[in-house]
Amino acid sequence: MSDHVYKMIEVVGTSKKGTDDAIEQAIVKAGESLHNLDWFEVLETHGHIVDGKIAHYQVKVKIGFRLD
Repeated sequence: MSDHVYKMIEVVGTSKKGTDDAIEQAIVKAGESLHNLDWFEVLETHGHIVDGKIAHYQVKVKIGFRLD
């Protein structure tokens, strides 16, 4: 196995559907401009409430990717 060097970024994914979808949105969007994505870690979960119901989910995700 070769040695690798990684970089980490933090992004916030959002969704009206739920936290899993918010995570997916964050990873998909990061993958559009970065490559070699290897792992993610959920750091924070937030939401927006309207009229007593959850209207929007926000999830802060740390994403690690391998540098070339």
